[in-house]
Amino acid sequence: MMFCQNHPMKLNLLVGLSTILLFSSCAQDSMTGNTYSRDETRQAQSVSKGRITDIRPVKIEGNSTAGAIIGGIAGGALGSNIGSGRTSNTAGAIGGALVGGALGSHAQQAMQSRKGIEITVRLDEGGSLAVVQEISASEPFRVGDRVRVLSTGSRTRVAY
Repeated sequence: MMFCQNHPMKLNLLVGLSTILLFSSCAQDSMTGNTYSRDETRQAQSVSKGRITDIRPVKIEGNSTAGAIIGGIAGGALGSNIGSGRTSNTAGAIGGALVGGALGSHAQQAMQSRKGIEITVRLDEGGSLAVVQEISASEPFRVGDRVRVLSTGSRTRVAY
């Protein structure tokens, strides 16, 4: 590749920065019932009690936006240096951005996907609701368990 031979420092820097950005964008908060974000602390929650009537395994998909952007930028930068001449550089940049964006999106989606459960709870005050959250080893839910349902309006979780 001409790019690698003529600009090894640029290639190393580009690959290094892309890798750092991709992995830092993959840092995702836990979505278990017993984990709170900093923004959720000191917020009032309504509490309902009930009994679990059904548990179903689900897959929680990750976000792929940052991976697509980072992959597209890296692919476009690498592709623009393939060949010689403006036309081949432009074609390489477009092709590299498309391929890099698709690969980055797929990689981030795969890294952020998590195993989850859909927990259906029959509430003591009447009615039922279902909540999807990440599986937590410290809270192994079972059908028939008594649980609390905590809600802030925009977020709901099931906990013991």
